[in-house]
Amino acid sequence: MTTFRISEAAALLGVSSDTLRRWVDGGRVPARRDENGHRVLEGSDLAAFARAQLDPGNGGGQSSARNRFRGIVTEVIKDSVMAQVEIAAGPHRVTSLMSRQAADELGLAPGVVAIGVIKSTNVVVEIPDQST
Repeated sequence: MTTFRISEAAALLGVSSDTLRRWVDGGRVPARRDENGHRVLEGSDLAAFARAQLDPGNGGGQSSARNRFRGIVTEVIKDSVMAQVEIAAGPHRVTSLMSRQAADELGLAPGVVAIGVIKSTNVVVEIPDQST
């Protein structure tokens, strides 16, 4: 079974190690001590916690899109027809191309909180190199 140290699990969840320690201490996330006395989380427990944290709602309506990244707009590049909008959502960067009219109507500008909603028919899944 895969286990994660607090720092590794925190990075995967997009929170600080201190936040994850508080969650463990408060009983929100199960953890145990390894043979060296370090707190570790089982991969299956971490996955269950992460899944429980997912917010299927999108502000009132319903959607078939399941990939939602709430973040802050970091950049908006506009020309006369199109706009490129970048959102920083935790460790993720989400970039969207849309009409300039849509960006203007949404009031998108650096500093605005936005949700990137992704619906894709092609998602590539990679396993990181375990040697590093």
